[in-house]
Amino acid sequence: MREFREYGQENRFIPAGPFKVRLPGVHYRWEWADYIQGLIMCAVCLGAIPILQETLGMPFEVAIAIVVLNGFLYTWHTLLGDPVVPGWITPAIPLLIAYCLLFPEGAPRMQALIAFEMGLGIFAIFLGTTGLAGKLISLIPHCIKSGVIMGAGFSAIYMIFTTGGKFDSFPITCSLCLIVAFYLLFSNHFKSLMAKGGIWTTIGNLGILPCIIVAIVAAPLFGETPWPVIEWSITKPAFGVLWTEWVPWGALGWPTLSMYAASIPTILAVYIVLFGDVVQSQALVKDADVTRPDELIEYSPDRAHLIFGIRNLIMSVMGPDVTMCGPLWAAMQVVTCERYKKGRESMDSLFGGAASFRWGTFTGYWLMPIVTLTKPILPVALALTMIVQGFVSVRIGVMESKSFRDLGIAGVIGGVLLAKGAAYAFAVGILATFLAYGNDFFKGDVEFGHLWSEQIEKWLEKEEELIKKADTASIA
Repeated sequence: MREFREYGQENRFIPAGPFKVRLPGVHYRWEWADYIQGLIMCAVCLGAIPILQETLGMPFEVAIAIVVLNGFLYTWHTLLGDPVVPGWITPAIPLLIAYCLLFPEGAPRMQALIAFEMGLGIFAIFLGTTGLAGKLISLIPHCIKSGVIMGAGFSAIYMIFTTGGKFDSFPITCSLCLIVAFYLLFSNHFKSLMAKGGIWTTIGNLGILPCIIVAIVAAPLFGETPWPVIEWSITKPAFGVLWTEWVPWGALGWPTLSMYAASIPTILAVYIVLFGDVVQSQALVKDADVTRPDELIEYSPDRAHLIFGIRNLIMSVMGPDVTMCGPLWAAMQVVTCERYKKGRESMDSLFGGAASFRWGTFTGYWLMPIVTLTKPILPVALALTMIVQGFVSVRIGVMESKSFRDLGIAGVIGGVLLAKGAAYAFAVGILATFLAYGNDFFKGDVEFGHLWSEQIEKWLEKEEELIKKADTASIA
Protein backbone atom coordinates (compact mmCIF):
# COMPACT_ATOMS: atom_id res chain seq x y z
CA MET A 1 0.00 0.00 0.00
CA ARG A 2 1.31 3.43 -0.95
CA GLU A 3 2.45 5.55 1.99
CA PHE A 4 1.11 9.10 1.91
CA ARG A 5 2.79 10.15 5.17
CA GLU A 6 5.24 9.10 7.82
CA TYR A 7 3.79 7.60 11.01
CA GLY A 8 2.43 10.32 13.30
CA GLN A 9 2.77 13.08 10.69
CA GLU A 10 0.37 15.06 8.53
CA ASN A 11 -0.41 13.89 5.02
CA ARG A 12 1.77 15.68 2.48
CA PHE A 13 0.37 18.90 1.00
CA ILE A 14 1.17 21.84 -1.25
CA PRO A 15 1.47 25.01 0.86
CA ALA A 16 -0.67 27.91 -0.42
CA GLY A 17 -0.78 30.70 2.17
CA PRO A 18 -3.36 29.77 4.85
CA PHE A 19 -4.36 26.69 2.82
CA LYS A 20 -2.85 23.20 2.50
CA VAL A 21 -3.71 21.83 -0.93
CA ARG A 22 -4.25 18.06 -1.09
CA LEU A 23 -5.16 16.08 -4.21
CA PRO A 24 -6.79 12.61 -4.27
CA GLY A 25 -4.36 9.82 -5.09
CA VAL A 26 -1.43 12.21 -4.63
CA HIS A 27 -1.74 13.30 -1.01
CA TYR A 28 -4.29 10.78 0.33
CA ARG A 29 -5.82 7.43 -0.59
CA TRP A 30 -9.12 7.29 -2.46
CA GLU A 31 -11.82 5.62 -0.31
CA TRP A 32 -14.33 3.75 -2.49
CA ALA A 33 -16.70 2.90 0.39
CA ASP A 34 -17.22 6.58 1.16
CA TYR A 35 -17.54 7.48 -2.53
CA ILE A 36 -20.33 4.91 -3.07
CA GLN A 37 -22.17 6.07 0.03
CA GLY A 38 -21.95 9.63 -1.30
CA LEU A 39 -23.59 8.56 -4.58
CA ILE A 40 -26.78 7.61 -2.71
CA MET A 41 -26.69 10.24 0.02
CA CYS A 42 -26.77 12.98 -2.61
CA ALA A 43 -30.55 12.56 -2.23
CA VAL A 44 -30.37 14.64 0.95
CA CYS A 45 -28.52 17.44 -0.89
CA LEU A 46 -31.13 17.32 -3.66
CA GLY A 47 -33.63 18.18 -0.92
CA ALA A 48 -32.53 21.79 -1.49
CA ILE A 49 -34.46 21.77 -4.79
CA PRO A 50 -37.98 21.98 -3.28
CA ILE A 51 -36.79 24.76 -0.93
CA LEU A 52 -35.53 26.80 -3.89
CA GLN A 53 -38.69 26.11 -5.87
CA GLU A 54 -41.08 27.06 -3.07
CA THR A 55 -39.16 30.03 -1.64
CA LEU A 56 -37.85 31.59 -4.85
CA GLY A 57 -40.11 30.15 -7.56
CA MET A 58 -37.20 28.53 -9.40
CA PRO A 59 -37.69 25.94 -12.15
CA PHE A 60 -36.35 22.46 -11.32
CA GLU A 61 -33.53 22.68 -13.88
CA VAL A 62 -32.29 26.00 -12.45
CA ALA A 63 -32.50 24.69 -8.88
CA ILE A 64 -30.47 21.60 -9.72
CA ALA A 65 -27.85 23.83 -11.37
CA ILE A 66 -27.45 25.59 -8.00
CA VAL A 67 -27.19 22.22 -6.22
CA VAL A 68 -24.48 21.07 -8.66
CA LEU A 69 -22.50 24.30 -8.25
CA ASN A 70 -22.77 24.11 -4.47
CA GLY A 71 -21.78 20.42 -4.63
CA PHE A 72 -18.59 21.28 -6.48
CA LEU A 73 -17.69 23.86 -3.84
CA TYR A 74 -18.17 21.20 -1.15
CA THR A 75 -15.02 19.52 -2.46
CA TRP A 76 -12.96 22.64 -1.73
CA HIS A 77 -12.77 21.91 2.00
CA THR A 78 -10.54 18.86 1.77
CA LEU A 79 -8.79 20.33 -1.27
CA LEU A 80 -7.71 23.37 0.78
CA GLY A 81 -6.91 21.54 4.03
CA ASP A 82 -10.16 21.30 6.04
CA PRO A 83 -10.74 17.65 7.12
CA VAL A 84 -14.55 17.76 7.22
CA VAL A 85 -17.68 16.76 5.32
CA PRO A 86 -19.21 20.22 4.69
CA GLY A 87 -22.91 20.83 4.22
CA TRP A 88 -25.73 23.34 4.60
CA ILE A 89 -26.20 25.66 7.56
CA THR A 90 -29.23 23.48 8.20
CA PRO A 91 -30.62 24.89 11.50
CA ALA A 92 -30.53 28.39 10.05
CA ILE A 93 -32.47 27.62 6.85
CA PRO A 94 -35.85 28.56 8.42
CA LEU A 95 -34.33 31.86 9.60
CA LEU A 96 -33.23 32.72 6.07
CA ILE A 97 -36.52 31.59 4.53
CA ALA A 98 -38.44 33.81 6.97
CA TYR A 99 -36.17 36.72 6.04
CA CYS A 100 -36.62 36.15 2.31
CA LEU A 101 -40.40 35.96 2.64
CA LEU A 102 -40.41 39.52 3.95
CA PHE A 103 -39.72 40.61 0.37
CA PRO A 104 -42.06 40.26 -2.65
CA GLU A 105 -41.46 37.19 -4.82
CA GLY A 106 -39.29 37.83 -7.85
CA ALA A 107 -36.37 40.22 -8.17
CA PRO A 108 -36.68 41.85 -4.68
CA ARG A 109 -36.61 38.47 -2.92
CA MET A 110 -33.65 37.23 -4.95
CA GLN A 111 -31.76 40.46 -4.36
CA ALA A 112 -32.43 40.20 -0.60
CA LEU A 113 -31.00 36.66 -0.66
CA ILE A 114 -27.95 37.83 -2.61
CA ALA A 115 -27.33 40.68 -0.14
CA PHE A 116 -27.55 38.26 2.78
CA GLU A 117 -25.30 35.52 1.33
CA MET A 118 -22.72 38.02 0.09
CA GLY A 119 -22.67 39.71 3.49
CA LEU A 120 -22.31 36.38 5.28
CA GLY A 121 -19.44 35.38 3.00
CA ILE A 122 -17.56 38.65 3.47
CA PHE A 123 -18.14 38.52 7.26
CA ALA A 124 -16.77 34.95 7.49
CA ILE A 125 -13.73 35.82 5.36
CA PHE A 126 -13.02 38.84 7.56
CA LEU A 127 -13.22 36.75 10.73
CA GLY A 128 -11.06 34.00 9.23
CA THR A 129 -8.42 36.48 8.05
CA THR A 130 -8.21 38.38 11.32
CA GLY A 131 -8.67 35.42 13.68
CA LEU A 132 -11.56 37.22 15.43
CA ALA A 133 -14.07 34.37 15.10
CA GLY A 134 -13.64 32.96 18.58
CA LYS A 135 -13.41 36.39 20.20
CA LEU A 136 -16.65 37.61 18.64
CA ILE A 137 -18.75 34.62 19.64
CA SER A 138 -17.38 34.72 23.20
CA LEU A 139 -18.77 38.26 23.62
CA ILE A 140 -22.36 37.18 22.96
CA PRO A 141 -24.15 36.36 26.25
CA HIS A 142 -24.95 32.67 26.71
CA CYS A 143 -28.68 33.26 26.98
CA ILE A 144 -28.78 35.02 23.58
CA LYS A 145 -26.72 32.28 21.92
CA SER A 146 -28.97 29.70 23.54
CA GLY A 147 -32.12 31.48 22.37
CA VAL A 148 -30.98 31.86 18.77
CA ILE A 149 -29.93 28.22 18.48
CA MET A 150 -33.15 27.01 20.13
CA GLY A 151 -35.18 29.36 17.93
CA ALA A 152 -33.51 27.92 14.84
CA GLY A 153 -34.54 24.46 16.05
CA PHE A 154 -38.12 25.59 16.72
CA SER A 155 -38.27 27.17 13.25
CA ALA A 156 -36.99 24.02 11.55
CA ILE A 157 -39.65 21.85 13.19
CA TYR A 158 -42.42 24.43 12.73
CA MET A 159 -41.63 24.73 9.01
CA ILE A 160 -42.36 21.02 8.55
CA PHE A 161 -45.41 20.66 10.83
CA THR A 162 -47.21 23.96 10.17
CA THR A 163 -50.48 23.80 8.25
CA GLY A 164 -49.65 23.14 4.61
CA GLY A 165 -46.11 22.02 5.48
CA LYS A 166 -44.28 18.93 4.30
CA PHE A 167 -45.84 16.71 6.97
CA ASP A 168 -49.36 17.44 5.74
CA SER A 169 -48.39 16.34 2.24
CA PHE A 170 -46.61 13.14 3.31
CA PRO A 171 -47.95 12.21 6.77
CA ILE A 172 -47.42 8.44 6.61
CA THR A 173 -44.02 8.54 4.91
CA CYS A 174 -42.73 11.29 7.19
CA SER A 175 -43.94 9.41 10.26
CA LEU A 176 -42.26 6.16 9.21
CA CYS A 177 -39.01 7.93 8.32
CA LEU A 178 -38.97 9.80 11.63
CA ILE A 179 -39.53 6.59 13.58
CA VAL A 180 -36.61 4.94 11.78
CA ALA A 181 -34.39 8.05 12.05
CA PHE A 182 -34.92 8.64 15.76
CA TYR A 183 -34.41 4.95 16.51
CA LEU A 184 -31.18 4.73 14.51
CA LEU A 185 -29.76 8.06 15.65
CA PHE A 186 -30.92 8.56 19.23
CA SER A 187 -32.08 5.22 20.66
CA ASN A 188 -30.10 3.66 23.50
CA HIS A 189 -31.45 0.27 22.44
CA PHE A 190 -29.97 0.63 18.95
CA LYS A 191 -26.66 1.80 20.44
CA SER A 192 -26.51 -1.44 22.39
CA LEU A 193 -27.14 -3.39 19.18
CA MET A 194 -24.37 -1.48 17.40
CA ALA A 195 -21.98 -2.39 20.20
CA LYS A 196 -22.43 -6.03 19.20
CA GLY A 197 -21.02 -5.30 15.74
CA GLY A 198 -22.01 -7.03 12.51
CA ILE A 199 -24.96 -5.80 10.47
CA TRP A 200 -26.11 -3.40 13.20
CA THR A 201 -22.84 -1.48 13.01
CA THR A 202 -23.13 -1.38 9.23
CA ILE A 203 -26.66 0.03 9.43
CA GLY A 204 -25.63 2.56 12.06
CA ASN A 205 -22.75 3.77 9.90
CA LEU A 206 -25.14 4.57 7.06
CA GLY A 207 -26.48 7.66 8.83
CA ILE A 208 -29.94 8.55 7.50
CA LEU A 209 -29.57 6.56 4.28
CA PRO A 210 -31.92 3.79 5.58
CA CYS A 211 -34.59 6.47 6.10
CA ILE A 212 -34.22 7.62 2.48
CA ILE A 213 -34.68 4.02 1.32
CA VAL A 214 -37.81 3.71 3.49
CA ALA A 215 -39.17 6.91 1.91
CA ILE A 216 -38.50 5.70 -1.65
CA VAL A 217 -40.56 2.55 -0.99
CA ALA A 218 -43.21 3.83 1.45
CA ALA A 219 -44.26 7.06 -0.30
CA PRO A 220 -45.60 5.43 -3.50
CA LEU A 221 -46.80 2.38 -1.58
CA PHE A 222 -49.14 4.56 0.51
CA GLY A 223 -50.11 6.72 -2.46
CA GLU A 224 -48.35 9.88 -1.26
CA THR A 225 -46.14 10.07 -4.37
CA PRO A 226 -46.14 8.33 -7.75
CA TRP A 227 -43.63 5.54 -8.32
CA PRO A 228 -40.38 7.03 -9.63
CA VAL A 229 -39.82 6.94 -13.39
CA ILE A 230 -36.14 6.16 -13.83
CA GLU A 231 -34.32 8.04 -16.58
CA TRP A 232 -31.05 6.59 -17.85
CA SER A 233 -29.17 9.73 -18.82
CA ILE A 234 -27.06 12.57 -17.50
CA THR A 235 -28.51 15.54 -15.63
CA LYS A 236 -28.78 18.74 -17.65
CA PRO A 237 -28.66 21.68 -15.22
CA ALA A 238 -29.85 24.99 -16.71
CA PHE A 239 -26.68 27.00 -16.07
CA GLY A 240 -27.49 29.29 -18.99
CA VAL A 241 -30.83 30.33 -17.50
CA LEU A 242 -29.29 30.59 -14.02
CA TRP A 243 -26.55 32.95 -15.20
CA THR A 244 -28.83 35.20 -17.23
CA GLU A 245 -31.97 35.49 -15.08
CA TRP A 246 -31.08 34.58 -11.48
CA VAL A 247 -27.74 36.27 -10.71
CA PRO A 248 -26.95 39.92 -9.90
CA TRP A 249 -24.71 40.43 -12.94
CA GLY A 250 -27.51 39.20 -15.23
CA ALA A 251 -31.00 40.53 -15.79
CA LEU A 252 -31.77 40.47 -12.05
CA GLY A 253 -29.60 43.41 -10.98
CA TRP A 254 -27.67 44.09 -7.77
CA PRO A 255 -29.24 44.59 -4.32
CA THR A 256 -29.71 48.09 -2.94
CA LEU A 257 -27.70 49.38 0.01
CA SER A 258 -30.82 49.19 2.17
CA MET A 259 -31.05 45.45 1.45
CA TYR A 260 -27.46 44.93 2.64
CA ALA A 261 -28.29 46.87 5.82
CA ALA A 262 -31.54 44.93 6.37
CA SER A 263 -29.66 41.62 6.14
CA ILE A 264 -27.30 42.36 9.07
CA PRO A 265 -29.49 41.01 11.94
CA THR A 266 -30.12 37.78 10.01
CA ILE A 267 -26.40 37.46 9.23
CA LEU A 268 -25.59 37.72 12.96
CA ALA A 269 -28.30 35.20 13.90
CA VAL A 270 -27.13 32.74 11.25
CA TYR A 271 -23.51 33.20 12.30
CA ILE A 272 -24.29 32.14 15.87
CA VAL A 273 -25.74 28.89 14.50
CA LEU A 274 -22.86 28.54 12.05
CA PHE A 275 -20.23 29.00 14.73
CA GLY A 276 -21.79 26.12 16.65
CA ASP A 277 -21.08 23.95 13.61
CA VAL A 278 -17.43 25.12 13.64
CA VAL A 279 -17.09 24.16 17.30
CA GLN A 280 -18.71 20.79 16.58
CA SER A 281 -16.36 20.22 13.63
CA GLN A 282 -13.34 20.85 15.80
CA ALA A 283 -14.61 18.48 18.50
CA LEU A 284 -15.36 15.66 16.04
CA VAL A 285 -11.97 15.97 14.33
CA LYS A 286 -10.14 16.05 17.67
CA ASP A 287 -12.06 12.99 18.87
CA ALA A 288 -11.08 11.09 15.72
CA ASP A 289 -7.48 12.31 15.81
CA VAL A 290 -6.72 11.01 19.31
CA THR A 291 -7.76 7.49 18.32
CA ARG A 292 -5.37 7.37 15.34
CA PRO A 293 -1.78 8.19 16.36
CA ASP A 294 -0.57 7.32 12.84
CA GLU A 295 -2.00 10.56 11.38
CA LEU A 296 -1.67 14.11 12.69
CA ILE A 297 -4.78 16.12 11.73
CA GLU A 298 -4.78 19.88 11.99
CA TYR A 299 -8.15 21.62 12.16
CA SER A 300 -8.06 25.41 11.88
CA PRO A 301 -11.28 27.38 12.56
CA ASP A 302 -9.76 30.35 10.74
CA ARG A 303 -9.09 28.25 7.62
CA ALA A 304 -12.63 26.83 7.83
CA HIS A 305 -14.03 30.38 7.98
CA LEU A 306 -12.05 31.37 4.90
CA ILE A 307 -13.26 28.37 2.91
CA PHE A 308 -16.97 28.56 3.68
CA GLY A 309 -16.78 32.35 3.47
CA ILE A 310 -15.38 32.08 -0.06
CA ARG A 311 -18.07 29.50 -0.92
CA ASN A 312 -20.89 31.78 0.23
CA LEU A 313 -19.40 34.74 -1.62
CA ILE A 314 -19.13 32.74 -4.85
CA MET A 315 -22.66 31.34 -4.52
CA SER A 316 -24.10 34.81 -3.89
CA VAL A 317 -23.04 35.92 -7.38
CA MET A 318 -23.06 32.58 -9.25
CA GLY A 319 -26.07 30.77 -7.76
CA PRO A 320 -27.80 32.29 -4.70
CA ASP A 321 -28.80 29.46 -2.38
CA VAL A 322 -31.26 29.38 0.54
CA THR A 323 -29.48 26.42 2.18
CA MET A 324 -26.22 28.44 2.39
CA CYS A 325 -22.67 27.10 2.50
CA GLY A 326 -21.87 25.71 5.93
CA PRO A 327 -18.77 24.17 7.54
CA LEU A 328 -20.25 20.77 8.45
CA TRP A 329 -22.70 18.01 7.60
CA ALA A 330 -22.76 16.72 11.16
CA ALA A 331 -24.41 13.34 10.54
CA MET A 332 -22.01 12.33 7.78
CA GLN A 333 -18.97 13.72 9.60
CA VAL A 334 -19.85 11.43 12.51
CA VAL A 335 -20.24 8.44 10.17
CA THR A 336 -16.92 9.22 8.47
CA CYS A 337 -15.05 9.69 11.76
CA GLU A 338 -16.43 6.45 13.19
CA ARG A 339 -15.13 4.45 10.21
CA TYR A 340 -11.82 6.31 10.41
CA LYS A 341 -11.43 5.26 14.05
CA LYS A 342 -11.43 1.59 13.02
CA GLY A 343 -7.90 1.87 11.70
CA ARG A 344 -5.76 2.58 8.69
CA GLU A 345 -6.99 -0.42 6.74
CA SER A 346 -10.55 0.84 7.05
CA MET A 347 -9.68 4.46 6.11
CA ASP A 348 -6.11 5.59 5.52
CA SER A 349 -6.75 9.28 6.09
CA LEU A 350 -9.68 11.36 7.31
CA PHE A 351 -9.07 13.58 4.29
CA GLY A 352 -9.58 10.58 2.02
CA GLY A 353 -12.90 9.63 3.62
CA ALA A 354 -14.35 13.16 3.63
CA ALA A 355 -13.14 13.98 0.11
CA SER A 356 -14.29 10.69 -1.42
CA PHE A 357 -17.75 11.09 0.11
CA ARG A 358 -18.18 14.61 -1.23
CA TRP A 359 -16.93 13.62 -4.70
CA GLY A 360 -19.52 10.82 -4.52
CA THR A 361 -22.37 13.27 -3.85
CA PHE A 362 -21.10 15.52 -6.65
CA THR A 363 -21.10 12.58 -9.07
CA GLY A 364 -24.61 11.59 -7.97
CA TYR A 365 -26.05 14.96 -8.97
CA TRP A 366 -25.15 14.22 -12.61
CA LEU A 367 -26.70 10.73 -12.73
CA MET A 368 -30.36 10.90 -13.72
CA PRO A 369 -31.10 7.35 -12.43
CA ILE A 370 -30.27 8.56 -8.90
CA VAL A 371 -31.92 11.97 -9.36
CA THR A 372 -35.15 10.51 -10.77
CA LEU A 373 -35.24 7.71 -8.18
CA THR A 374 -35.20 10.22 -5.34
CA LYS A 375 -37.04 13.14 -6.99
CA PRO A 376 -40.56 12.18 -5.72
CA ILE A 377 -39.40 12.00 -2.11
CA LEU A 378 -37.14 15.08 -2.00
CA PRO A 379 -39.64 16.95 0.24
CA VAL A 380 -39.57 13.99 2.64
CA ALA A 381 -35.74 14.01 2.65
CA LEU A 382 -35.86 17.71 3.44
CA ALA A 383 -38.44 17.22 6.21
CA LEU A 384 -36.36 14.44 7.73
CA THR A 385 -33.20 16.55 7.70
CA MET A 386 -34.95 19.59 9.20
CA ILE A 387 -36.62 17.66 12.03
CA VAL A 388 -33.46 15.80 13.03
CA GLN A 389 -31.54 19.06 12.87
CA GLY A 390 -34.28 20.74 14.93
CA PHE A 391 -33.89 18.08 17.62
CA VAL A 392 -30.13 18.59 17.74
CA SER A 393 -30.42 22.40 17.70
CA VAL A 394 -32.85 22.53 20.62
CA ARG A 395 -30.65 20.14 22.61
CA ILE A 396 -27.49 22.17 21.93
CA GLY A 397 -29.32 25.43 22.52
CA VAL A 398 -30.59 24.33 25.93
CA MET A 399 -27.10 23.21 26.95
CA GLU A 400 -25.73 26.63 25.96
CA SER A 401 -27.69 28.21 28.84
CA LYS A 402 -25.75 28.43 32.09
CA SER A 403 -28.66 28.86 34.51
CA PHE A 404 -32.43 28.57 34.71
CA ARG A 405 -32.71 32.33 34.22
CA ASP A 406 -30.60 32.02 31.06
CA LEU A 407 -32.90 29.27 29.88
CA GLY A 408 -36.01 31.37 30.50
CA ILE A 409 -34.60 34.31 28.53
CA ALA A 410 -33.51 31.90 25.78
CA GLY A 411 -37.03 30.49 25.53
CA VAL A 412 -38.46 33.97 25.03
CA ILE A 413 -35.82 34.76 22.37
CA GLY A 414 -36.52 31.48 20.59
CA GLY A 415 -40.26 32.15 20.56
CA VAL A 416 -39.83 35.71 19.27
CA LEU A 417 -37.43 34.48 16.60
CA LEU A 418 -40.01 31.97 15.42
CA ALA A 419 -42.80 34.55 15.37
CA LYS A 420 -41.06 37.76 14.32
CA GLY A 421 -37.62 36.92 12.91
CA ALA A 422 -34.00 37.55 13.87
CA ALA A 423 -34.09 41.33 14.22
CA TYR A 424 -36.89 41.28 16.81
CA ALA A 425 -35.28 38.31 18.58
CA PHE A 426 -31.97 40.14 18.98
CA ALA A 427 -33.69 43.29 20.23
CA VAL A 428 -35.75 41.35 22.78
CA GLY A 429 -32.72 39.29 23.78
CA ILE A 430 -30.51 42.33 24.39
CA LEU A 431 -33.23 44.10 26.39
CA ALA A 432 -34.14 41.02 28.46
CA THR A 433 -30.49 40.24 29.20
CA PHE A 434 -29.77 43.82 30.26
CA LEU A 435 -32.84 43.93 32.52
CA ALA A 436 -31.93 40.57 34.08
CA TYR A 437 -28.19 41.03 34.53
CA GLY A 438 -27.48 44.79 34.29
CA ASN A 439 -23.73 45.38 34.62
CA ASP A 440 -23.17 41.64 34.32
CA PHE A 441 -24.64 41.71 30.77
CA PHE A 442 -21.66 39.84 29.28
CA LYS A 443 -21.03 37.61 32.30
CA GLY A 444 -24.60 36.37 32.66
CA ASP A 445 -26.01 34.85 35.84
CA VAL A 446 -23.27 35.22 38.48
CA GLU A 447 -25.57 34.28 41.38
CA PHE A 448 -26.48 30.80 40.19
CA GLY A 449 -24.19 27.90 39.40
CA HIS A 450 -23.95 26.32 35.98
CA LEU A 451 -27.23 24.70 34.95
CA TRP A 452 -25.51 21.37 34.43
CA SER A 453 -23.14 21.54 37.41
CA GLU A 454 -23.03 19.12 40.34
CA GLN A 455 -24.45 21.94 42.47
CA ILE A 456 -27.63 21.99 40.40
CA GLU A 457 -27.90 18.20 40.34
CA LYS A 458 -27.78 18.19 44.15
CA TRP A 459 -30.26 21.09 44.28
CA LEU A 460 -32.68 19.14 42.07
CA GLU A 461 -32.28 16.01 44.21
CA LYS A 462 -32.99 18.07 47.34
CA GLU A 463 -36.07 19.58 45.70
CA GLU A 464 -37.36 16.10 44.83
CA GLU A 465 -36.85 14.98 48.44
CA LEU A 466 -38.83 17.99 49.72
CA ILE A 467 -41.64 17.28 47.25
CA LYS A 468 -41.81 13.65 48.38
CA LYS A 469 -41.90 14.70 52.03
CA ALA A 470 -44.66 17.21 51.29
CA ASP A 471 -46.65 14.53 49.43
CA THR A 472 -46.19 12.10 52.33
CA ALA A 473 -47.30 14.71 54.84
CA SER A 474 -50.41 15.59 52.82
CA ILE A 475 -51.38 11.92 52.57
CA ALA A 476 -50.94 11.50 56.30
